[in-house]
Amino acid sequence: MGPFLRLTSLLSAWPVAVAAFVSPVLAQKGTVEPPGQALYRQACAHCHGWDGTGARAALVALPIQPPDFTDSRFASREPEADWAGIVTLGGPIRGFDRWMPAFGEALKREEIDLILEYVQSFYPDKSWPRGEFNLPLAQATEKAFPEDEVVLRTAVSTGGEGALWNRLTYEKRFGSRNQLEISAPFGWKEVGRGLASASRWEGGVGDLAVGWKRVLWADLGVGSIGSFTLEAVLPTGNETKGFGNGHTVLEPFLTTGQLLEWDAFAQLQTGLELPLGGGGGEKEGFLRLAVGRTFTAGGEWGRAFSPMMEFLGSGELEGGAWKWDLLPQVHFTLNRRQHVMANVGVRLPLIEREGRRPQLVFLVLWDWFDGGLLEGW
Repeated sequence: MGPFLRLTSLLSAWPVAVAAFVSPVLAQKGTVEPPGQALYRQACAHCHGWDGTGARAALVALPIQPPDFTDSRFASREPEADWAGIVTLGGPIRGFDRWMPAFGEALKREEIDLILEYVQSFYPDKSWPRGEFNLPLAQATEKAFPEDEVVLRTAVSTGGEGALWNRLTYEKRFGSRNQLEISAPFGWKEVGRGLASASRWEGGVGDLAVGWKRVLWADLGVGSIGSFTLEAVLPTGNETKGFGNGHTVLEPFLTTGQLLEWDAFAQLQTGLELPLGGGGGEKEGFLRLAVGRTFTAGGEWGRAFSPMMEFLGSGELEGGAWKWDLLPQVHFTLNRRQHVMANVGVRLPLIEREGRRPQLVFLVLWDWFDGGLLEGW
């Protein structure tokens, strides 16, 4: 055995040896270790550090730097079940490096859960909402959880004059409970159908929206999260061609998420659309409810599928009839890391259907904080 290998072996063994010496001493003094601490020190501390900050890669002969569990921004984001999958089956189960080994044969699931409970104690700022609240994104109902995402939504008309409408949204989380959102709609529509001349397609950009989201509460004990968002829709689209409203609209709304039994969930969004500056338009209200359940294929940590049903209502606040739609859909992960996802559904008008046709709706979501678009496949 060469000097480098002997040094590596000594570095691998010293946390276990020290833990074996220290634990009885602490027990004699009446000190009670947190659940999972001894297991963490024996199985994890060599690479991840006794304090969770991550051992220096060069010292433990690793090609990559282990993550810092004391960073609230990182450690709070993912649900505990995903952490358990990586510990049990190793890094490749989520498209991460193979240097994160699998402990499924060495540790029981109960022991892994104790380790993860201890790891959660490393990061100090508990105001960051836990990753369990990052529920599947519905087609119309906004999430209460703040995220770092890029989302592309597409709606295709199925009758009458053709239309293909898109909305590209960029979301940036800042601080523990805030999110900035910028949304740009664009698309094409068919004009002139039914006239003597042939129909043609026109394209354009719609009204740009800028929003700020603030988490008001997040209680994992009761499985509930709530946020307030204030959004301004700016008149950047061409009103004469039907690509914009021609006036600024202020949209305050409340979003909530609720974790339910058997991996089910519910999300609610309710708010107002308030035109500003006397430029026309009526004050409107809207209500959106999404209910669904997540299933996995190929075991607990396989590809996730979340069938959902959305109930969508909107209408004028003063005497106007409300429009109600039904939107069945399926949200699913595309890659192993599960930070690239998609959703497919159909929006069906229920009442006030005159001039409104069913729409095919799609979205693709990229959680860019978890890696590049081409990573984790």
